[in-house]
Amino acid sequence: MKKAVFLDRDGTVNVEVGYLSDLRQLQLLPGAGRAVARLNNAGFLVVLITNQSGVARGYFSESFVHDTHDLLKQMLAAEGGRLDGVYYCPHHPRSGNSPYTRECDCRKPATGLLDRASMDLGIDLSQSYMVGDKWSDVELGQRAGCRSILVRTGYGADEPGSVRPPQIKEPDHVADGLEEAVTWILDRDKADDEA
Repeated sequence: MKKAVFLDRDGTVNVEVGYLSDLRQLQLLPGAGRAVARLNNAGFLVVLITNQSGVARGYFSESFVHDTHDLLKQMLAAEGGRLDGVYYCPHHPRSGNSPYTRECDCRKPATGLLDRASMDLGIDLSQSYMVGDKWSDVELGQRAGCRSILVRTGYGADEPGSVRPPQIKEPDHVADGLEEAVTWILDRDKADDEA
């Protein structure tokens, strides 16, 4: 079984712009490609996990989501980074009026996307990490049995009104951004190996 780092997309890897609906809006956060490359080089699988309810809401198509992820992979590769998998949820339980407007098991913080990735890629969730800029990312990691890290980019911990919901425990770590999160992960992984 392999170790993985699951990454939220918007606000964690790339700049948060609301509902990204034009490829010209896609911009990596500073250091994101280097951070992903460090995880690759350390032997972690790196898997993107993202809610894309803009599909259900009619803001963009699933093919646009695929195009966005293709471009994101190219941008990361230009900085030496590689995604080993991309999993997304196009649904929303209430918004929109399409087949995508429904309850599902894949919308974060439900664990469906992590469950699928772990089966597809042979991942040990107990040895893995979830990194994101929202409390739903932290909750997802906790529900799936991963360590969870909240980054302050995107919506982050310091956004006005961003208060930890009572059902969510404190994250294992809070980082200023993905590079700092990756440093913490690699230090923690080394300590675990030496223990």
